[in-house]
Amino acid sequence: MSGRLLRLVCTAATAVGTALAPLPATAAAPPAAMPTPAATPAPEPGDRTVAELLTDLQSRYRQAEQATETYNATAEQLRRQRAEVVRLDGALARTRLRLHDSRGAAGRLARQEYQDSTDISPYVRLLLARDPQRALDQGHVIGRLARERAETVGRLTGTEKKADDLARKARKALDDQLTLAARQQKQRDAVRAKLHDVERALASLTPEQLGRLRDLEAENVDEAQQHLTASGALGPGRAPSPEGDRALRYATEQLGKPYEWGAQGPESYDCSGLTAQAWAQAGRPIPRTSQEQWARLPRVPLTELRPGDLVVYFPEATHVAMYLGDGKVIEAPRTGERVEVSPVASYPILGAVRPDGDQAPVTEAR
Repeated sequence: MSGRLLRLVCTAATAVGTALAPLPATAAAPPAAMPTPAATPAPEPGDRTVAELLTDLQSRYRQAEQATETYNATAEQLRRQRAEVVRLDGALARTRLRLHDSRGAAGRLARQEYQDSTDISPYVRLLLARDPQRALDQGHVIGRLARERAETVGRLTGTEKKADDLARKARKALDDQLTLAARQQKQRDAVRAKLHDVERALASLTPEQLGRLRDLEAENVDEAQQHLTASGALGPGRAPSPEGDRALRYATEQLGKPYEWGAQGPESYDCSGLTAQAWAQAGRPIPRTSQEQWARLPRVPLTELRPGDLVVYFPEATHVAMYLGDGKVIEAPRTGERVEVSPVASYPILGAVRPDGDQAPVTEAR
């Protein structure tokens, strides 16, 4: 933590440039570019105290991370929607092929019926037949063919209805995909604006102010960590589960890799991208974003934390890290930094969740 702000000044421009890579092409041309959200004015150093400057910068980081998690959630929705479009397109293609075959069969039956038609009643044919039993047998065959024709027509009607329904769903799915793509572009612009806010805010500070900010941030974290440890809130050390151990080993192997918003590895990560990938590698897929991880995974009190559990931060659940044990976490902190080991109290703790928890979620993490 102690060198974060100073490192960020040196890396902000590079990090922002990397983060603003263009989005992948969508199924159709994207809508007209939306206006970039207005940037928040950079703080004027002036007579502001170091504490006020630090609070302002931390608020900007939180806003950027919250915008990033919103972007991540939309990106995940878009991924699922694209898969749904592909599924529906495949189902529609198969149904249209069956429809073509059913129409061919119906046409053949219609021609056969026309060629075999007669004005003589089946009862009259039975009375005039030299072999009444043979006529009865033929009647059974004719009846069976009639039922087959009815079934063919029924299949044709049902397939036509299914094809219409699938075509309607496919059009709706594609419309939803384009809507999500437009939303993702707008959210990307919002993240871009937030990152520029941070860059401009850092650039407005003097080296002396940056040094004082660095020291104050480190002092605040040390104080919070000491308070948490002294309170006994973390409880005794516990062993990880086998899955948790695998997730933790993966996360440890990522140490030193750069933070990049929206990234899920293997070269870079954002906070929830790191935790999601680590648990996926352990064979336990979890939601992509920190908000969904907090909302959907079983919660555990801090007194029962074990390595591999996820610690979620801030009231909006906008940051997440993996508990390493001994009061430390592995995290992808923020733009300009790298995956690192940090004190568990680096940010205000909301609670903890256990991806492989075998207990019912509790109402609130203590």
